[in-house]
Amino acid sequence: MGSQRTDAFNDFLSDFHQSDGATCSVSADQGSRFAKAIAGDHNPLHDADAPRFCVPGDLLFALIIGHYGLAREIELTFKGMLRAEAPLSFPENPGPAFSICGEGDREYVSVTMQDALETTPAGRLALVRAYVACSGQTFPDLLDPLLEAHGVMFNPDRPFVVYDSMQIQLLQPPQPDVSLQLEDSALKVEGKRGDARFDFVILQAGERIGHCTKQMVVSGLRDYDRDRMAELIARYQQRRSA
Repeated sequence: MGSQRTDAFNDFLSDFHQSDGATCSVSADQGSRFAKAIAGDHNPLHDADAPRFCVPGDLLFALIIGHYGLAREIELTFKGMLRAEAPLSFPENPGPAFSICGEGDREYVSVTMQDALETTPAGRLALVRAYVACSGQTFPDLLDPLLEAHGVMFNPDRPFVVYDSMQIQLLQPPQPDVSLQLEDSALKVEGKRGDARFDFVILQAGERIGHCTKQMVVSGLRDYDRDRMAELIARYQQRRSA
């Protein structure tokens, strides 16, 4: 990626994308490895051989931070599913609101960044690692209790759970000991669609230095079936331990 500096964060990212200077892309293997090994996310949509494979939103987040750094206010809204090898363009010197687009100016991520924050590569890497690691908790740990409480579940044969948006607010630069702690979660159900929200406190040396939110879309909702969900969770746990 053209404007990246040589540092530990970008060395880390180099394993998960390739760039020709003007655009970057992610292979199915790179996206799948990031989802499983870094984010702990075993969503079938991120299997390298999945017919509907899409690049993890967590990896797109990491690439955006690698290119532009951190800011006190960051919001990403995902506009579409990015397929393997699709080229992405990162605008140079954008204003506070811009888009990450592919071929034909197709928008994949809408980005807002306010008040750039000077940070170290180690601090950026630590925050990104802590943030994306929360995806490993999403299912079944965080999402299943919400679904059960609302009496709904997704299609166990074609689970579809994807990012809608991410928001981060930082009061000060993160350091290598930064961590996240769940503060609140909620699910809004409208017909066959559910909007899940997970709020986290950003902590450093026990002090609150920020807040972040992940919002996800859960599609194909139907009545909650305890036995089917138990089977699905068991299969997912097997994927985790494989």
